[in-house]
Amino acid sequence: MSTAPSSSAEAPSAPPAPTLGQAFVYWLRLGFLSFGGPAGQIALMHEDLVERRRWISEQRFLHALNYCMVLPGPEAQQLATYIGWLMHRGWGGLIAGGLFVLPSLLILIALSWVYMAWGQVPAVAGVLYGIKPAVTAIVVSAAVRIGSRTLKNRWLWGLAAAAFLAIFALGLPFPLIVGLAGVVGYFGGRLAPAQFTVGGGHGAQRASQGPAVIDDDTPTPAHARFSWPRFWRVVAACGGLWALALGALVWACGWDGVLTQMAWFFTKAALLTFGGAYAVLPYVYQGAADHFHWLTPGQMIDGLALGETTPGPLIMVVSYVGFVGGWGQALFGPQALPWAGVAAAAVVTFFTFLPSFFFIFLGAPFIESTHGKLQFTAPLTAITAAVVGVIVNLAVFFAYHVLWPRGWAGGFEWVAALIGLAAALALFRFKVGVIPVVLGAGLLGGAWRLLG
Repeated sequence: MSTAPSSSAEAPSAPPAPTLGQAFVYWLRLGFLSFGGPAGQIALMHEDLVERRRWISEQRFLHALNYCMVLPGPEAQQLATYIGWLMHRGWGGLIAGGLFVLPSLLILIALSWVYMAWGQVPAVAGVLYGIKPAVTAIVVSAAVRIGSRTLKNRWLWGLAAAAFLAIFALGLPFPLIVGLAGVVGYFGGRLAPAQFTVGGGHGAQRASQGPAVIDDDTPTPAHARFSWPRFWRVVAACGGLWALALGALVWACGWDGVLTQMAWFFTKAALLTFGGAYAVLPYVYQGAADHFHWLTPGQMIDGLALGETTPGPLIMVVSYVGFVGGWGQALFGPQALPWAGVAAAAVVTFFTFLPSFFFIFLGAPFIESTHGKLQFTAPLTAITAAVVGVIVNLAVFFAYHVLWPRGWAGGFEWVAALIGLAAALALFRFKVGVIPVVLGAGLLGGAWRLLG
């Protein structure tokens, strides 16, 4: 007669906690491999940290993600900073968030240099012509991927649709949309709590993964607990660093100097825009192209194409905007155009990402204290759903500029449309990765321009 195996003997144990050195190696690797925009980067971190390494549980991962989705700035980079901070204090957050950005900055500076020096060469222009419609398909794919993870029921679908109509048809500012979605989530969590519970639909997957280093019921580490003294230390440190850097630019360039205006504009972009790269790019386009004329609309779309081919957060396209603006303004004279671009890219990157670290180090201890409390998580879930609608609006924005680059009266770009459809088919039907799609579209565009 057989005896049933002991359940305790079969129960898996949590993996050993990683050292700071092991975490450094992981975040450095992620910085070079995190392609695919925020959706792809979040999916990659989920696969690595939740499913494979089990450094953090599904529920804790989604709880952090929902907070980062609410913040202005790049949610994937902020999520990496949050997890790095939760595991290894402030140094862990700085390492995770910094290495998420640094490889992309170096690669994007090199690509921007090539673009400004040789971008008008027919072969290069043709490649960019093909990449642009592929980028539009990638944005649509991102909306689908984020939506599939977020929109678990008709309430959340309705919020996404309402957000799209609000920004597309009514032109409402995104902060207002976020606020209204949060209100809906707050009352929805009271009236229909099951519809606004974080992480719905993931229970079976969580059960098969086993316990994590930071599991659902793991107590909040001492460094992650909220305290007012720590709150004010973070405010003083980040605020002082920002004031010191901006003051140095005012002293060196004057308030009206290009670098100073870039620092001020991208500080506002980082603080006043929500929903990550797909929501902030229209604001950046309006300011950088329409108001300051640092670059043209065509150059802005080219920048997004370059951004999609590099690792790191898609909002790194702002580094390209800075590089093109610094080069075009000849900040250091006509003999030093590349170095003007490098300086402007560095300034823009610093002032864009400093608030991201500030929001995580300041707010994450409070968010950790709300873990599992529906009155706090329901509004975050609703806001995440609203962000999906804003991403769809951005897809429409880019599709118009790619398919009608000279306006409605300027004719329809049939070749661009066909390349975009081919890219969408590759992404949705055949599950091809972002980089092969971008490279293939670039080859098609180059061939069309050279043979056409």
